[in-house]
Amino acid sequence: MTGGAGFIGSHVVDGLVAAGFDVRVVDDLSTGSLDNIRGHLLSGTVDFVEGDLRDSEVTGKCVHGVDAVVHLAAVTSVPFSVANPDVTFEKNVDATRGLLAACVEQNVSRFVFVSSCAVYGVPCYLPVDEKHPTRPVSPYAVSKLMGEQSCESVQKESKLKTVVLRLFNVYGPRQRAGGEGGVVAEWVNRAKKGLPLIVFGDGSQTRDFVHVLDAADAILMVLKDESVDGEVFNIGFGRSTSLNELAKLVLHVAGRDLGIVYQEQREGDVPASFADISKASEAFGFKPKVPLEEGLKPLLRGPESLE
Repeated sequence: MTGGAGFIGSHVVDGLVAAGFDVRVVDDLSTGSLDNIRGHLLSGTVDFVEGDLRDSEVTGKCVHGVDAVVHLAAVTSVPFSVANPDVTFEKNVDATRGLLAACVEQNVSRFVFVSSCAVYGVPCYLPVDEKHPTRPVSPYAVSKLMGEQSCESVQKESKLKTVVLRLFNVYGPRQRAGGEGGVVAEWVNRAKKGLPLIVFGDGSQTRDFVHVLDAADAILMVLKDESVDGEVFNIGFGRSTSLNELAKLVLHVAGRDLGIVYQEQREGDVPASFADISKASEAFGFKPKVPLEEGLKPLLRGPESLE
């Protein structure tokens, strides 16, 4: 497990511990938080290694004696990647290649690479299936595609089996607002503070929002299913929602008329994103369970009961 103190990784850790697996979490804590896995650390059910995966000593230590790796560690902010492409490629490409090499050297059996729908770029058609051309438009997206290609290459040349999951817009408990947090976390934070929601562009952009528990379930499912080795899967809810629709829904669930402010669209944002999840459904039974409004309610109205 890498990047396991982040909001997606911490939910995967929950599932692995609940299933009785021995878990090692590796994170540099640049965006992740130990609070996300504090209970596991206190109970001794998780072995935590703080370190940077660009360091070969760290990668060697983190994969020693493990059977499988789930790789979530990455720079995930598109604006950050546009401003800092070199750092993005170091953390997302060089580190992934080093981790794959360490896994081959230490005879790790399986490697789940968490990629992104951003690799598709501006869609030629919707919903996007896994056969859609990959035409990334940001350094972040390019770095994720290069990570996928590294997985494919290693699988062909070694005994390490890899699976790629292209996550769409994941949201839910433990996601931080600002920085690398998603639009849902940012808008939930602003709504709670009584601030208007900020939309970059005209709000017609569409996204496919999938709850973190559904995304974590997908990761756990492929981790246990060797029949999917070598494959690439979309992981989304399978529904298109515009940013305008999302903003109105956030304000409706929050019960506050705070208004919406429109600003200039950001470089690297794609106009539309919507997943065809039929391949994952047929291959390993993936069926997202948390509709968007139900996922928003605990974030805006009280305790995060969906944790």
